[in-house]
Amino acid sequence: MLTHLSIRDVVLIERLDIEFERGLCVLTGETGAGKSIVLDALGLALGGRADLNLIRAKSDKLSVSASFLLPAKHAAIDALSEQDISFEDNSIVVRRVLSRDGRGKAFINDQPVSISLLREVAERLVEVHGQFDTHGLLDPATHLGVLDDFRRAKDGDRLDYACAAAHTTWYAANTKLREAEATTARAAADESYLRAALAELNELSPRVGEDKELSDRRSLLKNAEHIVAALAETRASLSGETDVESMVRTSASRLARLAQQSGGQLDGLCQSLARAVIEIADVMQELDKTAAQIDAEPKALEQAEERLFALKALARKHKCTVDELVSVQTDLKIQLDAIDHGTDAIRDLAVAASAAKLNYEATAKTMHDARLTAAGKLDKGVAKELAPLKLEKAVFTTALTILSEEHWSACGYSKVTFEASTNPGTPMGPLAQIASGGELARFMLALKVVLAGTQSLTTLIFDEVDTGIGGATANAVGERLFRLAKNVQVLVVTHSPQVAARAMHHWRVAKATKSGDTSTKVGLLDADSRREEIARMLAGDKVTDEARAAAQRLIAGAAS
Repeated sequence: MLTHLSIRDVVLIERLDIEFERGLCVLTGETGAGKSIVLDALGLALGGRADLNLIRAKSDKLSVSASFLLPAKHAAIDALSEQDISFEDNSIVVRRVLSRDGRGKAFINDQPVSISLLREVAERLVEVHGQFDTHGLLDPATHLGVLDDFRRAKDGDRLDYACAAAHTTWYAANTKLREAEATTARAAADESYLRAALAELNELSPRVGEDKELSDRRSLLKNAEHIVAALAETRASLSGETDVESMVRTSASRLARLAQQSGGQLDGLCQSLARAVIEIADVMQELDKTAAQIDAEPKALEQAEERLFALKALARKHKCTVDELVSVQTDLKIQLDAIDHGTDAIRDLAVAASAAKLNYEATAKTMHDARLTAAGKLDKGVAKELAPLKLEKAVFTTALTILSEEHWSACGYSKVTFEASTNPGTPMGPLAQIASGGELARFMLALKVVLAGTQSLTTLIFDEVDTGIGGATANAVGERLFRLAKNVQVLVVTHSPQVAARAMHHWRVAKATKSGDTSTKVGLLDADSRREEIARMLAGDKVTDEARAAAQRLIAGAAS
């Protein structure tokens, strides 16, 4: 709810602070006193159009801030959390500053924000109905959500989850089908190229790591002559005039014969020499084998280079590394397999998508039918409220149509539009076009009374809801505003004493001139001053005792 409004330098208001309360809050005052200034200032704080004419004549800028206390998990809190705007105790303060040079700033909880974000948050907090500003229920885009809130209050939200889940399944199945069709179509267009490319890769049959193996072997073979010479030289050193293997064998035999007489001291040396004899023999064999292999492959270098160059050329062709050729080969196989077996896969996916669509349509129809039922209840409820509000000739209808398939969503396939006709024989039309001023505000009041408790708005404002009415009709308006205020804070600007008499909190707007300077003041009325104000509304400029007595009877009657 709105808890505080602070206005600085707006038209005739130099400085004004109002503390608001829950329930029905009423602002009264003579015509021209400045009630509209208060609403214009609040509208500016809520993201309304910046008008330089609102800046007080003797000031260079204006400032308006409005504080709200919200219930937990309110939609406005979610919107702020998404924008990383901090808040404490579910309190939100919106502020707007406008300079005479046209520059303006917007803040939420003292953090700079865009006007669009300010307006988005404000629309979740306040709804204004009257002759100056209208939105909310007059915007057809809100009608589906409003009807669903009304429906959920009666039936819960089981259908919402079911419809959203069915749409998600259908969307996923459609996405798989479209992707498969696109993949198959692309592959089919390039089939000749794909088959040729795969044949080339199959013929070369690349292996991961082969690039390094071939590079290492190429390096070895390019230096074969020097390597073979080094191997021969090493072989000669080990088996030349000084035969190392024979010398080690002889030494090992000599120590072995003496080992029994050494008391075990030579055992370790004997074992080491025995291992050395084996190792030397292995080295000699490996030298001969390696030299023979290198010397026996005269074309090995040419073959290694040819394969290495072929692999690199193919890698350049496919714009990848040599090791990635295996992945390219696998991908080509998959694409060709999609061509060869794509028809079967697409057929299966199409069957799944069709089944998912049928399930969604069935769920959406159930949702649509539930909305039709809720719409009937809403229409009957509004019809009961119209006659007492002097709208007995008006007709309200919640029209539902089925959207074309491209507009189906997780919310179903229903389009909801609130329509009305104010006179017999006139066609039904959008709410915003049926009337203006107080008549439209009363129409909104009837709808709001029926919707009470089903919406997340914290504050409703009705401006001049009593225009053109009096007596029993004005009393009916006041009674409904009072009833509505049990569920949501209601702020009313009124000239009707019957409406003012039902106020839980009453402020008087007055204009005064001092030293040639005119200003607007707003004061909270106590019981006596409230009776005096209602008496003024009844009697006009000259308040009589009879008017005071009538005012007291109105207040007493409203309280009973």
